Amino acid sequence: MITNNPSNRGQHIEDLRNAIEHRATWFYYLIEEAQKRGLGIDFARDAILSCGCFHGKNKYTQTDDLKKFAPEFVTDNVKNIFEMDVDVTDEELKIEFHYCPLVAAWKKLTDDEERIATLCDIAMDGDRGIASQFDTFEFHLGKTIAKGDSICEVCFKKVK
Repeated sequence: MITNNPSNRGQHIEDLRNAIEHRATWFYYLIEEAQKRGLGIDFARDAILSCGCFHGKNKYTQTDDLKKFAPEFVTDNVKNIFEMDVDVTDEELKIEFHYCPLVAAWKKLTDDEERIATLCDIAMDGDRGIASQFDTFEFHLGKTIAKGDSICEVCFKKVK
């Protein structure tokens, strides 16, 4: 059973969460409509991965230093929106998410928890794409709220 309860972080963060929920709703309906028209779900994976690659090349400073990458990837707003705990060393950037506005949106649209887990994994292709643009980073996804875990675990590791 998916649980996903936010803490109160103020109106600014709530507004940002609502904006992310709105985009997650777009995402849901785009996939629904595409599938009604016979298109497989892989188009969404490809599109989200491409978006992540674009951001990896253009949004973030190209570096091999996770301590330089971390504050660009986890800004204060992002940290508050997703209620993140962040631990960064020279070898790993570990992030635990305690809330997800995407899952919140999808739970309003469907009670199909398998569907929500699939949508989440597709959304994570964006982060996979970002990581792919750094020769020295690997992306690892652990637990996810969408699969019923209490947290999401995202880790960027230095390639040895």
